[in-house]
Amino acid sequence: MRWIIVGAKGMLGQELARLARQRWDDVLAIDRDEIDITDPASCASQLGSAEVVVNCAAWTDVDAAEADEPAAFRVNAVGAANVARVCARTGARLVQLSTDYVFDGRATTPYPVDAPLAPVSAYGRTKAAGEWASLAQGADTVVVRTAWLYGAGGRNFPQTIARLLRQRGTVEVVTDQVGQPTWTRDLADLILRLVEAKAPSGIYHGTAGGRASWWDFAQAVAADLGLDPAVVRPTDSQAFVRPAQRPAYSVLAHDSLTAVGVEPIPDWRRGWAQASPELLD
Repeated sequence: MRWIIVGAKGMLGQELARLARQRWDDVLAIDRDEIDITDPASCASQLGSAEVVVNCAAWTDVDAAEADEPAAFRVNAVGAANVARVCARTGARLVQLSTDYVFDGRATTPYPVDAPLAPVSAYGRTKAAGEWASLAQGADTVVVRTAWLYGAGGRNFPQTIARLLRQRGTVEVVTDQVGQPTWTRDLADLILRLVEAKAPSGIYHGTAGGRASWWDFAQAVAADLGLDPAVVRPTDSQAFVRPAQRPAYSVLAHDSLTAVGVEPIPDWRRGWAQASPELLD
């Protein structure tokens, strides 16, 4: 089975390519220097031989998207449509990555996959459009929404917190944003298992179990550095006003996974316990 991973230099793409090559002999990892997903001809020439395409490519600068939503739309929506169109023509299975930002963050219980979309940022709007575009082309498409992703190979929250604590000795982190810290290795493994299980086309949530605030996560980082968690001081989002609104509640439900016999990612604390020695070394 030939896999092509698009956006392979990103944090998730790197991890997915590494794990996929442990299970499959034919894995091609490509990035923007080899494919322009906003160009239909480029997609057709690069993806035509795939049996499975995983589209990790995205405009992920949430704040910059507020200043140039059309540019983000070209990547997150038009690009997703171009990739899906090739998959529909060749019969390849498509895995399209999406985000919790398609929701408004006002819920108080975990979002099911069929919860109404209500993005409150340019990034969220363009990713919601990308979901629709991927599913509308007629390809065998699995949309995987994720959130609060961290891992090696890119900028990530725990390493940023560790750096600030080493430099300053203390840090302020918000308590009023709640989600599910998700290790890239766990998400990559889930993507592989979804494909291997031949999960039906549709939407699935690829986040860790449990829930935490950014403050909770930062305290876990401090503890693993051997520091008193009290060096992480609580604050709220009013102290960090940014161009794009962040969802206050990003907890996603995993019922669609269990319904097709695919085990969800375990509690975020287990993933962090495994990831922290590597990321904090």
